[in-house]
Amino acid sequence: MKNSLETRLGVFFAVIVIGAFLLFELIGGGALFSRGKLVKAQFANAKDLKVGDPVKLAGVQVGRVKEIKLRGGRVEVGMTLEADAEVHTDSTATIQFTGLLGQNFVSLSFGTATAPLATAETVLESVDQPDLSQIMAKLDGVADGVQNMTKSFSGEEFSKLLGPFTDFLKQNQPRLTAILGNMQNISTMMAEGQGTMGKLLKDDTLYLSGVSMMTNLNRAAVQFEPLATDARVAVAEAKKLVVGMSEGKGTLGRLMTDEKLYTETATAMTQLKEIMQKINGGQGSIGQLVNDPSFLKNVKLTLQKVDKATEGLEDTGPLQILSTVAGQLF
Repeated sequence: MKNSLETRLGVFFAVIVIGAFLLFELIGGGALFSRGKLVKAQFANAKDLKVGDPVKLAGVQVGRVKEIKLRGGRVEVGMTLEADAEVHTDSTATIQFTGLLGQNFVSLSFGTATAPLATAETVLESVDQPDLSQIMAKLDGVADGVQNMTKSFSGEEFSKLLGPFTDFLKQNQPRLTAILGNMQNISTMMAEGQGTMGKLLKDDTLYLSGVSMMTNLNRAAVQFEPLATDARVAVAEAKKLVVGMSEGKGTLGRLMTDEKLYTETATAMTQLKEIMQKINGGQGSIGQLVNDPSFLKNVKLTLQKVDKATEGLEDTGPLQILSTVAGQLF
């Protein structure tokens, strides 16, 4: 080979081409020499996305945009992903940008771990986000709303808003002046210690009385603490007594819980009722005595005879009194 100028120029240009190709592959992630898979996603707007823009999974670049074309009223974006990229079939794709003037890229989500991994020609779900122009349009709308609101509080509109309030002040000026004057007089009297509220504010007697009352209450609480202790003990004993009675302990407990005693009491009451019914009906000796009118008449006659026999016995002796009574009775 001749070491001519043409040969050296040819070698130089070949080295330049090979270096440019290698540099392009390094910048592009070596997509040409690596085996990847092509997945797709459809968007409503490409948002200045270009072929060669990166595709990132959780912020880590895993591929590049290969093609962008229109299909069925949507923008279909083809992405070449690394073979080992953990992109699942339920992963979502979103077009984002790194800043206000930054580069656009496609952001992928992991998806669920149980979903199968995406293969070639898999169409991923997409999420469209508002672009910068839409955000600026909304900001312009907000600014217009604020401007309209400020216009309503300026000039004639503001005077219309305050007009009724101004008329109210004009119509009730004497009354409002009198009210303010009375309030000033009341505050002056209170500051000078006049009236009930003034005395409460200026006089220390109420404060001293309150302190004395609290001191007395504390002393009374200390004095009544033993009584409270005794009361708690009494309540505890009463509780024990009630529990014991409910369990059938003691005389009262047996009276409350013994069914035999209840049965005997019910039987006795029934028998007593029957006896009273017989007495009222005139049966038996007691019934005849209670219901026979002649018995009551004889008792009255006997008492009358005793009364007559005792008349004039104050001056007689015991033996004479006995003989007199016996003679009167028999």
